[in-house]
Amino acid sequence: MSCRLGIDVGGTFTDLLLFNESSGELHLLKTPSTPEDQSIGILTGIEKIIRETAIPASDIKTVLHGTTVSTNIVLEEKGAKVGLLVTENFEQVLHLARSQTPGPLAGWMIMIKPDPLADLEFTRGISERMNVRGEILKPLDEEQARGQIQELLGEGIESITISLLHSYANPVHEQRLRDIIQDMAGNLSVSISSDILPEFREYERTLVTVMNAYVGPRMRRYLSNFEEKLRGFNFSPHVNIVRSDGGLMSVARASESPVYTMMSGPAGGVSGAAFVSTHAGYPNALGFDMGGTSTDVSLIQEGRPTISRQTKLGYYPIKVPSVEVHSVGAGGGSIAHVPMTGALRVGPESAGAKPGPACYGQGGDQPTVTDANVVLGRLPPRLLGGEMELDTDAAEHAVGKIGQALGLDLHQAAQGILDIVNENMFGALRLVSVQKGLDPRNFALVAFGGAGPMHGNAIGILSGCFPVIVPTTPGVLSALGFLCSDVKNEFAQTYIRNLEDVEVEQLAQTLTRLGRDAMDWLREEGIPQQEQELRYEVDVRYFRQGYEFSLEVDPASWGSGGVDDLQRRFSEIHDRLYGFKLDAPVEIVNVRAVGTGRVVKVNLTKKEKAGPDAGAALIERQQVYFDGNFTGANIYDRNLLTPGNRISGPAIVTQKDTTTVIHPGHFGELDEYSNILIYPDNYRPDNYRPN
Repeated sequence: MSCRLGIDVGGTFTDLLLFNESSGELHLLKTPSTPEDQSIGILTGIEKIIRETAIPASDIKTVLHGTTVSTNIVLEEKGAKVGLLVTENFEQVLHLARSQTPGPLAGWMIMIKPDPLADLEFTRGISERMNVRGEILKPLDEEQARGQIQELLGEGIESITISLLHSYANPVHEQRLRDIIQDMAGNLSVSISSDILPEFREYERTLVTVMNAYVGPRMRRYLSNFEEKLRGFNFSPHVNIVRSDGGLMSVARASESPVYTMMSGPAGGVSGAAFVSTHAGYPNALGFDMGGTSTDVSLIQEGRPTISRQTKLGYYPIKVPSVEVHSVGAGGGSIAHVPMTGALRVGPESAGAKPGPACYGQGGDQPTVTDANVVLGRLPPRLLGGEMELDTDAAEHAVGKIGQALGLDLHQAAQGILDIVNENMFGALRLVSVQKGLDPRNFALVAFGGAGPMHGNAIGILSGCFPVIVPTTPGVLSALGFLCSDVKNEFAQTYIRNLEDVEVEQLAQTLTRLGRDAMDWLREEGIPQQEQELRYEVDVRYFRQGYEFSLEVDPASWGSGGVDDLQRRFSEIHDRLYGFKLDAPVEIVNVRAVGTGRVVKVNLTKKEKAGPDAGAALIERQQVYFDGNFTGANIYDRNLLTPGNRISGPAIVTQKDTTTVIHPGHFGELDEYSNILIYPDNYRPDNYRPN
């Protein structure tokens, strides 16, 4: 027997999903996260899932781990002491940044500019110079470099970054500096920009390489400790770490380039949402992942997540390939409060895993979104399959504080908390749809995460996104996404040419070399040749524009209208996103090869639809608060529902990893894959528009 285990570490819970490749069975588990050491919560969960399934540890051949370790290191400012080597006279590259301020009106007054992750006192200029074509203008002064490096070593730095001017065009000086450092301090962690991000734009390239060095030592310790603990109870699976773009890489690669794991957890959720929505027959969907601490929203088109070349972590722009996700501080643990303005606010502060919402009974006394759902009867008295009992009295006492501050009764206050948090999350959805020139009413909504199905119907009402798709394992969909992920990496190079000046043969040679590097990497990762896949992309923009789009290309078509087709596609996308196109030259700025190694995927079980009667799954009936009044609602056990069953709202569907709320005037129907698809009673796919 062979099994694969997906693990997603969240701020509140750690999710585990075990996939039996022989039987196709899925077994899920949620266990409280342990922020002080994520591996503790993971190992607790692994031991428990092995005990529950009676599957020997030796049968689990692969572990797919999405981790927030690198993200937390940056957000908590607990990284390594980094030394930075740059070209002489460019020591302030991180301080100058992009010289941009937020907002057109007094933006500089509210701007928070973060301190660089490499202090200026630990930055040294190296005597050397390369031009944009990779030609050496000034040779590397090795004697001067050794003196500068020795100064940094004397300062007790724990990691070194090398980011020299135009090293993307010729990395020879960076590589030589790395060799010198290894001669002087062999065990010191060294990150060079020509390995991490061989593309133009000095600030972004330097920042992402510094960030790699900043999180590297602690990330390596975590991964090493994690593997050692696995071996501690005779468990030695092949461990893959999830990348920010939804791909997988080995522990060794993750240790070398931890910056590529910054958006690891959200990437799994988007991959899982794309997988589910495509199977449900809705390849165009919006992902809505509401957890305990935050909500992540994403765009899925033609069954594929949108990949961005730059994301943001806190105040830092990170130029690494990532699944495009927009996060807001709105989750089940978000704390409601009434500031001096007298207007109710929800989040971004969260009760987290400890002490958690008041209803968890762990000492929390602040009113949260979860407490509001308990007060309104939308959450069952027990969670996690009966393992966690909720304290209703504590929830009512906490939410009552909001009511007293606003002059509302208990249930009005709870409803107000939900209304505010729903509007916050709807605003995030607009950023990934309306702001991109897309009508959200043309998309389905995949609701997942521990709290997503509870709020999915409400978000569908606000946005007009229907159906709302609730997967079979919504609370652990990120872990399912890991089980759907392929091994992936990309190799890029800056190549700046106007389309009319492109030398087809030269460009083809560059792409071929990058493709060869990608295939070599896949072989090193142990991917058989028949499972290797290669595709090519170019970054295109109007001449000297500040931003570019990534478009997929076929190098074989360059000589037969490929350039004209690229210009046409670029103009169409620019027109859709910005509402205009220019009669101006178009240029390529970067080219890349993306290598993918296909792995065994989860196969969702498709079943024949039965009748619409869901009576066999009805377990009780209780009063639930909707639209200002309590009304009777049926409570269903999802494990007893079968494809074809129809549930009329108001209704609550309970399961181990989440709770689904169906509002009055709506109904849920189970498709062949047992997903719950929620529609308005008057829904017609061809003409539905919200009132």
